[in-house]
Amino acid sequence: MPARRNRGTVSEAQWISTSAGLDDWLAQLPADAIDVGIDTEFVRESTFYPRLALLQIAVGGALALIDPLAFDARALHAWLHARPRTCVLHSASEDIEVLRELLPSGLPQLFDTQIAAAFAGLGTGVGYQRLVFDLLGVELPKDATRSDWTRRPLSAQQHAYAVLDVLHLQALRESLEGKLRERGHLDWFMQDCARLLRRADMPIDAQPQLGFRGAAHWPEASLARLRALLLWRDAAARRHDVPRGWLLRDEHCADLARDPPADPAALEARTRGQRALRQQVRAELWEHLQQPVEAAFIDATQRPHDLLKGNAKHAFDAMRERVDHEATRLGLPASLLCPRRALERYILARDWPQEQRGWRQDLLQAQLAPLLP
Repeated sequence: MPARRNRGTVSEAQWISTSAGLDDWLAQLPADAIDVGIDTEFVRESTFYPRLALLQIAVGGALALIDPLAFDARALHAWLHARPRTCVLHSASEDIEVLRELLPSGLPQLFDTQIAAAFAGLGTGVGYQRLVFDLLGVELPKDATRSDWTRRPLSAQQHAYAVLDVLHLQALRESLEGKLRERGHLDWFMQDCARLLRRADMPIDAQPQLGFRGAAHWPEASLARLRALLLWRDAAARRHDVPRGWLLRDEHCADLARDPPADPAALEARTRGQRALRQQVRAELWEHLQQPVEAAFIDATQRPHDLLKGNAKHAFDAMRERVDHEATRLGLPASLLCPRRALERYILARDWPQEQRGWRQDLLQAQLAPLLP
């Protein structure tokens, strides 16, 4: 185990809260800088869309804490895209979502250190704190994780924590990229990072009922009502900017789809206590429930997959064994190579899953196709 040590200071980060301050800071950066460490702090407990509260950036030895509500981001967007630059983040999926409004064209290129750790054989879902310690020998405190990042000014503790969360990203990138080159996995890793950036622009899920396995044997009309209700809930949550579960919990959606209420009073009684389902929104829901489900909508509604049985279960077991063998041979986690849900979808749809296309399809499909039931 590496010896514990400190690395870097946290007092040199520049606080930026104006467009002019951001312009000045960007102008001082080396023109040929290609690595940009990025982290975000955000809040979304009471909203559908995350609220960016703080943006941390490290370029070489230059560190900045940026107040996202007090400046125009166009200069940052232009600088990031002025030349090929790699943005280094840890567990980037939520950060990418948060940055979508701030950076309309997204990040130019991504290096996700958590994904890189998995390809490097260090485990899946490895946290930033552990990775910094394992690879750099630096022990980081995590005592400000649950802070209120909307407060101004930041406390000294928040300031220090925010800087540490971005300070070591570029060093992690150097260490991890070397490991990926040694293992021959760098190209696969970069494909996955590019896919993660593209996924941020994916449309709304048109078949949300597929996550309700308990509805696998429902009548077609009830299943279509569930799909329509889930689509309404998603649209209403976006429109009113509240969490989906504050409008209707999953169990409410299933209950209302199988047994629609007879009148508004019954709807109110069965959904009482939902934080965001106020009178106006409940009226919208009642109107939605009164709409007939069209035959074409029923026909287009896909049925959730029940648990695999019989020949399908045997095929899954055989495929899982083949994936495990390949994962061992490559020194990769089996869940990274091909998650079990992807195998289930492949068996039931008999079509290679969209999210598994690319290097995984090239590696596995020829081996797994003969095992389809």
